[in-house]
Amino acid sequence: MMNRRNLYIVLITMVVLSFTLFTGCAKPPTEEMTKAEKALEEAKQKEAPAYVPDLFKNAEESLKKAKDYITNKKYKEAKQVAIETETLARQAIAGIETAKAKIKAEAEQVAQDVQKGIDDLKAFAAGVEKKKALAAAREEVKGILAKWEADFASIKEKLQSKTKEAGEELKAMKEQIDKKKEEAAALLAPAPAPAKKK
Repeated sequence: MMNRRNLYIVLITMVVLSFTLFTGCAKPPTEEMTKAEKALEEAKQKEAPAYVPDLFKNAEESLKKAKDYITNKKYKEAKQVAIETETLARQAIAGIETAKAKIKAEAEQVAQDVQKGIDDLKAFAAGVEKKKALAAAREEVKGILAKWEADFASIKEKLQSKTKEAGEELKAMKEQIDKKKEEAAALLAPAPAPAKKK
């Protein structure tokens, strides 16, 4: 009987030691985490937060999740999530050029609209040259046009390197021009005729 009891103790001890060795040998996925962090940093440097914000945010959240797993010593899960993080970051990097091209195409369309708006306002200023009543409006438009033309040239240069920023500036300028065109059209509209009395 004593032999059997000793055998059970030895077996239980071996199982406990094996389990301890198995769990104690698990290591944090440092290589995978390093790759994930480098990929995320590369995406950040290539302006992923500006051009593919959803993908970049998912990658950041995934990295945080992997770090949480490491903190909780869940290394297997951490390794899988770190690999997913690297994949998400690489997808963000791949999507940057496509997003830039789309934003640039949209910005170039807005640039054409801005140029047309400037040309329309120049035509307005030229068309009211002889109307003394509209002299103040004409001079205001001419002053604004000079500023907008200088700004427009600067933004077009910026479009080559800072696409998103230039696109946003172009949209803001287009809104200002559209508003000024509406004001000019209102000045040229004939005054409503007085209502006839019966």
